[in-house]
Amino acid sequence: MATDTEKKKLVMSSEELSSFCDQVALMLNSGMTLRDGIEMLAEDEAKEQVKNHPYTDLLDVVEETGSLYEAMKANEENWPQYMMEMVGIGEETGRLEDIMVNLSNYYQREGRIRSAAMSAVTYPLVLGVMLVIIIGILLWRVLPVFRRVLESLGVDSSGSGSVLMRVGTVAGWVVLALIGLVVLCAVVIMILMKTKQKGKVISFLKRLFPPLRRVMDKLSSARVAGILGLMLSSGFPMEGALEMAPAALTDEDAIAKVNIVKEHMAQDETFSEALSKSGLFADFHNRMLKVGAVSGHEPQVMAKIASIYEEQVEDDLGRLISIIEPTLVALLCVVIGAILLSVMLPMAGVLSAM
Repeated sequence: MATDTEKKKLVMSSEELSSFCDQVALMLNSGMTLRDGIEMLAEDEAKEQVKNHPYTDLLDVVEETGSLYEAMKANEENWPQYMMEMVGIGEETGRLEDIMVNLSNYYQREGRIRSAAMSAVTYPLVLGVMLVIIIGILLWRVLPVFRRVLESLGVDSSGSGSVLMRVGTVAGWVVLALIGLVVLCAVVIMILMKTKQKGKVISFLKRLFPPLRRVMDKLSSARVAGILGLMLSSGFPMEGALEMAPAALTDEDAIAKVNIVKEHMAQDETFSEALSKSGLFADFHNRMLKVGAVSGHEPQVMAKIASIYEEQVEDDLGRLISIIEPTLVALLCVVIGAILLSVMLPMAGVLSAM
């Protein structure tokens, strides 16, 4: 039995999951048996000499049971719970190929959103590290040299020039400590996001940063819409889709909103009415779904709403980056300028007096 650390290492990325689902769908569409298809993937895996062998593990169980769901369940550390449940539904209903195509699209969207989120975090973090390094070098190596030069020119340690330099030095160290603390917190948050504390971290960040809360709310709406659209297009009833949705969500607020929808539907309210009361989607999108339900195109409308929210998330992340980047650059210029002025002004005063 693998430990929690080993399980974490075995989990595949969104891109890998999308590729796997796409390959299985192509195999089924071509008439290839599931066993032969998984065997082909396992052979390619063996040639690449990878450390972990998720496809080989699948093949062992598929040969015994003939079920992809049972194979995933036996190696559940490799696969998301939501994906396993959807595969089980696909095998029960005889629509495994359709579900694998939809899962491929779903994880492709997840990978795109994850990449955008990583860019939004990584770029400011790199700039922050650069700020720490540059200011640290100025304070640790450059300022002592100027201080010795001023002392050699006869500037008294109690003079105004020396006081100005000390002020600049203290300001530099304060800014350095603040930026270093922010960078450290960002690294800790990124580590916690990969643990079981992910939901609590997301809730904390949403309360702390209102702009981030709006982005996370749209991201959750996109995921719920994508999940419901996927399940509805696979022939799953709305009640069952709502039961399954929380398995693919990490945001506790989004899970609570889905539960609100389920509670209102249990009271014989329509899906549109329950959705309006949950606050999960904007009113405009609720009206779109109402029309989609009446016209019999609810899965297509749900997929469209998911696409709209995904585009909004990417745009909002881009705007956050466009704000953070010039802010950090401006801060760098101000701090470096203040430090250099605290050195150059006393030196200019000494030289003008000579």
